[in-house]
Amino acid sequence: MTFTEIPSQTPLLGMLQLLPLITGLILVKVRGEAAVTLGSIGALAQMLLAVMLYIRFDTQQPAGVMQFAESFPIVGAFHYHAAVDGIGVLFVLLTSLISLLSIVFILVRRLHESSILAVMMVIQAIITSQFVTVDLLWFTLMSALEVLLIAYITKRWPTFHDIQPTLARYLQFMAVGIALLVFGTLVLGWNYADANDGRWSFSLYELAQLGFEPGSVVATLVFFALFYGLGVRIPLFPLHGWLPSFMHHGNVAVAPIYLLGLKVGIYGLLRFVMPIVPHAVWEWHTIAVIFASTGVFYAAFLAMRERNLRRLLAFAVVSHTGILTIGLFSLHHMAFQGAILLALNFGLAISGLILMTGMVWQRTRTTNLDKLGGLFDYIPVVGLAFLVAGLAVVGMPGTPGFDAVHFVLEGSIKRFGALVTVAAALGNLVAAGFLLRSFQRAFLAQSGGNTSRWDTSPVHPEETLMAGIVITVTVVAGFYSAPWLELIEQPVNGLSSLFAAMSGDAPAGGH
Repeated sequence: MTFTEIPSQTPLLGMLQLLPLITGLILVKVRGEAAVTLGSIGALAQMLLAVMLYIRFDTQQPAGVMQFAESFPIVGAFHYHAAVDGIGVLFVLLTSLISLLSIVFILVRRLHESSILAVMMVIQAIITSQFVTVDLLWFTLMSALEVLLIAYITKRWPTFHDIQPTLARYLQFMAVGIALLVFGTLVLGWNYADANDGRWSFSLYELAQLGFEPGSVVATLVFFALFYGLGVRIPLFPLHGWLPSFMHHGNVAVAPIYLLGLKVGIYGLLRFVMPIVPHAVWEWHTIAVIFASTGVFYAAFLAMRERNLRRLLAFAVVSHTGILTIGLFSLHHMAFQGAILLALNFGLAISGLILMTGMVWQRTRTTNLDKLGGLFDYIPVVGLAFLVAGLAVVGMPGTPGFDAVHFVLEGSIKRFGALVTVAAALGNLVAAGFLLRSFQRAFLAQSGGNTSRWDTSPVHPEETLMAGIVITVTVVAGFYSAPWLELIEQPVNGLSSLFAAMSGDAPAGGH
């Protein structure tokens, strides 16, 4: 796949990375209400910059054209090199929105510790950097920094007194994932140097021109290293062992939504793995789909048995991510569209579910479904947002998941036939069952615990604001999906054309 780039007239991508970073550094010295105010202003400014990026992005540029390019060398083959296509713009918008919701959640919890706001802002800068970079080594190093900062939030602000076992398991899994990413990245850099007189490079543009032959051992090695490395982060079955404990005992909302609401692993597969080693992807895509299909049912049935809302959401993530991965590795034009839209929908929906669960915990200090119940009487707007987000996860009409799931199922049936498609559809049906059941038990059923210690005060303005944003954005994005499809059309054309000849499909856009 060939890439070209259009240089930026203004360093817009640099501003998107530097603004939250500088805000975070300033927040280290600010205290109290002023810290929350500064964090809110920084998040709003970041959202405005992301919207500006979207408005200025030219959707008519052909596939392979990267816009707003910025670059400069740092040390040797290590470069700062940023540029975006429509997929990158979509993920930057989602990052800014979720970061804004995180700030509102801090208002709900009335945490005036500037340190958590500072770390959140730095994490936002790092994740944005991952979504705009076209340098694989930069992406890998930013991934490692993100993992460490989320570990810091988990250790500093957990909801369980003995967080060490949870933290140790999280770091063990993530360390293996990062090690695999580093290994795959260095193999690609070394292979490029071997073909170019010893000059190393980690640029997407140059690595995509390596032209690995079908059956190449190096390409296969790189594919599995990057696939498993990113699979831990996604998380993909069976690499999800860190997640249930992390969700149950770790930070109540902020750390999980940065890890799960922003599908960095899926983006890494789209941006780097598929363009660089397409023949290896095609050769082994069935293995990825087998993992994903198994995970859909494995996690869904565990979620049906779960009595803790936070652990239930952990298994919901694994199950739904399996459907997303089926779409991605169907390697079909419509399935690519569906997978990218599903990543957007999933980011909105799971973040909404996690944040609403965080507000339930804030009022009750429990997420045990046996001890919850009747919360709709106290926080109806939170219950409504939880329901809307849950329906979005399973792709109900009127949510972004509806078109996304439709595209994924249609693409997968054209690639794999009925078996995989029926499995994905049934997994989605089971997800509807356990999410609706959790809503009924937490918000509508009679309480099974002691409610005397609950905060039963009227709905706070911050709760109404957060729930309102979740509901509004989900419904608007669901009924008005045309801009997002237009945004990703050309990048999807480029990806699907890579695999059209291998599969005998019509050229991209010919469906």
